[in-house]
This record gives sequence, structure tokens and C-alpha cells, in this order.
Amino acid sequence: MWAEAITKYLVLSVMDSLTAFAAVGFAAVSWDGHFTKAGTRSFRHALDYREPFCQMTDGEMIALLDELLDLRRALGAHEMMLQAAKCLTSAQCMTAYAMASELMRSDGPFEPEERRFLDHLAVILEMSKFEAQRIDAVFEIFHSRLTLSSTLELNPVVPC
Repeated sequence: MWAEAITKYLVLSVMDSLTAFAAVGFAAVSWDGHFTKAGTRSFRHALDYREPFCQMTDGEMIALLDELLDLRRALGAHEMMLQAAKCLTSAQCMTAYAMASELMRSDGPFEPEERRFLDHLAVILEMSKFEAQRIDAVFEIFHSRLTLSSTLELNPVVPC
């Protein structure tokens, strides 16, 4: 019991904005207690192409992911998000929400539970409903299903 309390205290006292930002994305892919291949791959991709994460060595990235796993185990997704939100500026909160929205939308339309998670995340990050909806709308467009106006012929007949 004491060891768990000490772990939580230490974890909470050392979260910087870099870890906090990544913690929001990590919570988005693990909110239901499951780490899917698609979710973890999307999360890693989201960090690999974003400054300053893309400048991290493999060892630094592994250390960050280990820290996020420890946070998730010690606090749970909800408490991890609450603590992360305290460490982010309003601009960082907006970007963290956008990352979470994209991560959750990338595997298909939002499920009702995912929608509730994002609504709650917006409240935690102190974002207006308008701002959150505006961000979500972008990813609805970005990940929308394409409909073709013509049909593609997979085996075209080419006259000789």
C-alpha cells in the first residue's frame, strides 16, 4: 500500500510537458484497457513525426514509453489525463486533443464510448465544445470513406 502511494507521488511530481503531451495520446489508445496493434502503431507514428519526439534516440523513446506504461499502471487512464492536463499550456492542450481525436478516429468512426471519452478529455483539457467539435470535424473529413464516381476495371481487356 505504501509502495503504491509513494510510486504515485513520485510519478505525479516529475511529469513534464513532453511526458504530459504523450500521456494524453497514450490514454487515448488505452482508455478501455486494451492496447490494439492499430492504436499503438498510430500512437507511435503520431510521436515519430512530431517535434521534439522525432529527435529522440531509440533509447529515449523506449524510456518515455516505459514511463507512460508505469503511469498508466499506477494511475489509470483517467488520472493520467488529469495530471497531464495540469502540465500543458492551452495551445498544447489543443494539440494533444487533436492527436487523441485522430488516434481514436483512425480505426473507423467514433464508437459511442470513444465519443464520451473525447468529450470528457475536452473538459479535462478545458477546451470549449466548439473547439473540440471543430477539431473532430477535420478528422471526420480526413478519415472519411472515399466513394468512387466511376468503377475501376481490375482486369482490363487490352486489344492486341
